[in-house]
Amino acid sequence: MSKIKKLLIANRGEIALRIMKTAKQMGITTVAVYSEADRHSPHVKFADEAVLLGPPPSNQSYLLSDKIIAACKELGVDAIHPGYGFLSENASFAKKVSDAGIVFVGPSPEAIEVMGSKLAAKNAVSKYGIPMVPGTDEAITDIPAAKVKAQEIGYPILIKASAGGGGKGMRIVESEAEFEEQMQRAISEAESAFGDGAVFIEKFITSPRHIEIQVLGDQHGDIVYLFERECSIQRRHQKVIEEAPSAVVSPEMRKAMGEAAVKVAKACDYTGAGTVEFIVDEKLNFYFLEMNTRLQVEHPVTEMITGKDLVKEQILVAEGQPLSFSQEDLQINGHSIEVRVYAEDPKNNFLPDIGNLRTYIKPQGPGVRVDDGFEQGMDIPIYYDPMISKLIVHDENREKAIQRMINAIDDYQITGIETTLGFCRFVLEHDAFTSGDFDTKFVEKYFSPEMLEIKWTEKEMELLAGLAVELFERNKAKMIPEMDAAGKKTNWKNRLI
Repeated sequence: MSKIKKLLIANRGEIALRIMKTAKQMGITTVAVYSEADRHSPHVKFADEAVLLGPPPSNQSYLLSDKIIAACKELGVDAIHPGYGFLSENASFAKKVSDAGIVFVGPSPEAIEVMGSKLAAKNAVSKYGIPMVPGTDEAITDIPAAKVKAQEIGYPILIKASAGGGGKGMRIVESEAEFEEQMQRAISEAESAFGDGAVFIEKFITSPRHIEIQVLGDQHGDIVYLFERECSIQRRHQKVIEEAPSAVVSPEMRKAMGEAAVKVAKACDYTGAGTVEFIVDEKLNFYFLEMNTRLQVEHPVTEMITGKDLVKEQILVAEGQPLSFSQEDLQINGHSIEVRVYAEDPKNNFLPDIGNLRTYIKPQGPGVRVDDGFEQGMDIPIYYDPMISKLIVHDENREKAIQRMINAIDDYQITGIETTLGFCRFVLEHDAFTSGDFDTKFVEKYFSPEMLEIKWTEKEMELLAGLAVELFERNKAKMIPEMDAAGKKTNWKNRLI
């Protein structure tokens, strides 16, 4: 075992800052990397040392693996933490880091490679008896053969890019008549987005929930699961609100999903923090979807209910230390919810709304946590994901956590750009969410832009009218009449204007 003394965080923004804070508590020196657009970012100021990588575009800065490794050698860095996004699931980068004699805070390059391909992942876990969505076992590009397979599976079916993510290269096909066109589109989109046109077919679950299990494995073969996260509130196949635990998962289901997730991790000799994602149907049957071989954006809700710092555990595992706790030591404490605060306009199809944070005041108080990488007066760069922050709350039960989150959203002051805060508040107050009866189609089922417009009730209108009359009466004495040409009073003019 070798203790990490100096850690470079190959990322930016809130996740870079979040990792640095834990490293600092562990007595580890931190090194930031940054692009010209992030020169004044909080993660750069917080780090002990910082290295400029290049211009704002990520392919000229945060994706320059060789330049990052060179910086490590120059500064005597022991380890690299990739965060999430950018190079975090790049097996080639992980291998380059290891080959350079630097510790990669994450799984092995082999594990990243296997789980990075949906087909390879399905093949790796197939012998472990893990529930799988009915579908093809290998990539398919022969359209007539694919059409026969689709008939066997039964419509509706889902065509998915093997190397895909974020909804790219994904097509829902309702009937045979539209199959050929959708298949060609999926292959074309997969080639364009990932340079790999491989697609596969699986049964489309019509009312799916997206529930994932956090796992943690050490280098000595021990793997535990840290319960589930409910991630079904999404837009464009990307999560917006997450919570732990899920409102619909029973203790028996939790145990079954957790044990299945551990088997998935064992299938690729996984080490470090990872997430096994499942799709759950309306009858609460769960099926393996994929594994994310990195820290997840939504990891704070797991930290809140378990009391475990996942970044700290990642670093300890990377040092070669055994897990300091067993499965039996873990228990769920209360309920946690996270909302992703994006610089997006929900009233305009969630399109990015890049601009300046003229006002930026964060909510505070017991049970409230904000992970961010911005300060008041900063610009939101157009080059990266438009997430401003993650707002997380914790309370003793789900009902109280929902109310705490609503209060925190109300206390969050942001001007200069549109954000998803209003949309998140709408979700939290919706009957489908509060009852726990929702799926990944929440937005298309229940949301429309006009729902975020201010609507006055009849009682509120009466109160406003009464207030207007009262203000007029109070200020009448301070007002002077205007005269028309004949000397008659016309309207009133306030002296104070």
